[in-house]
Amino acid sequence: MRAYSGATVDDRWREQLALLGAEAWWEDDDEHPGAWCEREGVDHAAYVAAALELVHLLEYLPRLPRMGPPPGTSSAADAPGRPTPSASAASREVGQRTLGRVRALLAKAESTEFPEEAEALSARAQELMARHSIDHALLAAETGDTGGPAGRRIPVDNPYDAPKAVLLTVVAEANRCRAVWHRELGFATVLGFPADLAAVEMLFTSLLVQATAAMVHAGPRRDARGRSRTRSFRHAFLNAYAARIGERLREAANRAAAGAGGKDLLPVLAARDRAVDHAVDTMFPNLAKGRAGSVSNYEGWVAGRAAADLATLNGRLEVTGAFHRS
Repeated sequence: MRAYSGATVDDRWREQLALLGAEAWWEDDDEHPGAWCEREGVDHAAYVAAALELVHLLEYLPRLPRMGPPPGTSSAADAPGRPTPSASAASREVGQRTLGRVRALLAKAESTEFPEEAEALSARAQELMARHSIDHALLAAETGDTGGPAGRRIPVDNPYDAPKAVLLTVVAEANRCRAVWHRELGFATVLGFPADLAAVEMLFTSLLVQATAAMVHAGPRRDARGRSRTRSFRHAFLNAYAARIGERLREAANRAAAGAGGKDLLPVLAARDRAVDHAVDTMFPNLAKGRAGSVSNYEGWVAGRAAADLATLNGRLEVTGAFHRS
């Protein structure tokens, strides 16, 4: 990466490398084998074995659609989802501040032990994200911003990867994005406009944390003969959780769209929906829709729906006053 000028490297490459903690810690590429062996405390045979394993892995990976310009080819004009010159630097700075505040609220909502406090924090986060996303869409329409949909790849890990993929799908759809699951690779491609993609990633991560905590708290399950029913319970739990979260998000999405922007907002959102659908059709022309797996544990299903009703929806849609508990 250091061989390319910074101006020709898309920001997403740097962001992903930073998240991985990847950096060029060696001085000269020719010296990398020796430096790596010294750092890892192994001999050159281990280096060769690791390199061959990597080459073998890369050779058998399927070809994936390109999400953006390769390093060395990026420019401000062709980066998908990047603001045009008409979008001011001040607007982008406000957007980053908003996302920072939402992340802080999200973290507090996940860590508090008091449901009422979590709901209040969540409602504020929803309000901020809804305002940010809708304002961004209207501003783009007013200024003629031609930036189109972008994409992100979000991990969907085992165990219980199928219901986790369903959860990501309902979160994406509620935020006017589309998710395509690559089960054999352990991730999903999510396509949408940048502000909405940020909401999807934050909300999915938060809901998954809450679901996992509630599922583990429920403990193991056994039938009358003492046989373990934990796996079927948790599979049903997460499927029910995703289904109920989808219902809540759709209700909140309808309220948010109806309460902001009036008639002026509807054609803007419809145009964005068409743009995202076109991006999906272009990137995945042979896309096949799958069906969710069957559920055999009624207790897990009931527990999952109950947990979803208690979950805080830390994303872009306002849910203030919508889900009161007696």
